[in-house]
Amino acid sequence: MSDITAGSAARDPYWVGRSGGHGHGGHGHGGHGHAGHGHGLLSATGHGQGGPASKFVTVAYGFWIFLLSDIIMFSAFFAAYAVLSTATAGGPSGKELFELPRVAAQTGLLLTSSFTGGLATLATHRRSMAATQFWLLVTGLLGAAFLFLEVQEFAVMASEQAGPSRSAFLSAFFALVGCHGTHVGLGLLWLGTMMAQLWVKGFRPEILRRLHCFGLFWHALDIIWVAIFTLVYLLGASP
Repeated sequence: MSDITAGSAARDPYWVGRSGGHGHGGHGHGGHGHAGHGHGLLSATGHGQGGPASKFVTVAYGFWIFLLSDIIMFSAFFAAYAVLSTATAGGPSGKELFELPRVAAQTGLLLTSSFTGGLATLATHRRSMAATQFWLLVTGLLGAAFLFLEVQEFAVMASEQAGPSRSAFLSAFFALVGCHGTHVGLGLLWLGTMMAQLWVKGFRPEILRRLHCFGLFWHALDIIWVAIFTLVYLLGASP
């Protein structure tokens, strides 16, 4: 080991001292302590030995933090809806407005899109451009169909004088479901951008990291929608 490398190892907080069979791996600043680093200092790899993780791991971790903040925001919308779900002000309630067959179709479309998104991820592991683009396209089409049904539902409700200004219940409903729909729409724009970047640049590390973050985002939207389907639509349409 050169003097520069040895000096760097002594100063670098991400190097991990390991005691080998000779028991001198963690000693002082002498050349002997570092020269025998086969039993001494090991470079941290981020895989259980300490030190910095890979760029892929740190980016995914940061995106998880973003998703947690997003879930906190949705929790506030859910709490508001729970409080205002009976505040119909003499207007229509969920039992009168919700069409469960339509909502069930939306749920099937979104859950299926999550499955096809997973197939796209598997295709990236094989570095198959054709399969990756195909499954990403299917994911986008399913998400667009989901969004179309949601916009159609909102339009029908508005035409029946059941818009967000009609009652506190409808304000909370449109805010919660509309916020989720906005996320789906932004996700579709993100997906289209990623498909274009993948086609032009190929399976670069930064593209793979972005695709991974998109997968996390899309699966999180599925989880939130399952909660909306259960707590808003099923409970709201029940007698």
